[in-house]
Amino acid sequence: MFGFIKKIIGTKQDRDLKQYVALVTEINNYFEEYQRLSNDDLRAKSLDFRARIKEYLQDIDAEIASVNQQALDAEDFNEKERLFKEVDELIKDRNKALEDVLQSILPEAFAVVKETSRRFTANETLEVTATDHDRALAAKQDKTYVNIEGDKAIWKNSWMAAGGDITWDMVHYDVQLIGGMVLHDGKIAEMATGEGKTLVATLPAYLNGVSGEGVHIVTVNYYLARRDQEWVGPIFEFLFLTVDCIDKYIPHSMERRRA
Repeated sequence: MFGFIKKIIGTKQDRDLKQYVALVTEINNYFEEYQRLSNDDLRAKSLDFRARIKEYLQDIDAEIASVNQQALDAEDFNEKERLFKEVDELIKDRNKALEDVLQSILPEAFAVVKETSRRFTANETLEVTATDHDRALAAKQDKTYVNIEGDKAIWKNSWMAAGGDITWDMVHYDVQLIGGMVLHDGKIAEMATGEGKTLVATLPAYLNGVSGEGVHIVTVNYYLARRDQEWVGPIFEFLFLTVDCIDKYIPHSMERRRA
């Protein structure tokens, strides 16, 4: 009986996969659309996403700030405790709201990362209007892939990673888009060596990072952590995110906390 029902409505995995496949189509539609954007307009999508997320959360953020201030000002212990518990519940509501808005921009955000990857693959350099972000990167000795020429920033598609020169040559396949969605949903995406785990991780990392909340990517050892940060870092940085590796710094140091 249950086997027959599964054939009719499918398993939970089948239903999840159908949803992911539908989103892949939407992502690729945006991907084709974004190929017509200038480099400046493409990377400006990050600023647009941030603004949309901030607007979506502004009411609950204001409420959290208000109740938190009331708790700080309250003199009665029981009232203070009640208000702080209310803040805790509001934070849970905010986390759910953040999940909702991130899900709404997921197809666009994944398409931005895919199109950025395509441009770095297809071009030795990308020229954009120089921003303070670009100038700060170009001033660092280890960011040799960004050069400032007048009012322009020139981004190279080659840089150092794990002690060797690499040239970016990866664009996300559909199965990797699905892997990114699985990770964003808090599930496990099992992939064999060479199937692009590092590339998959760029998708949910960008989506969640663009919110300003911060993202930690955990791997099994120091070498892989540093290699992958250096390998994919310029893609994130091109899109106005900052990237670092905590294992570069002494434990408990201020630099490690900032990373």
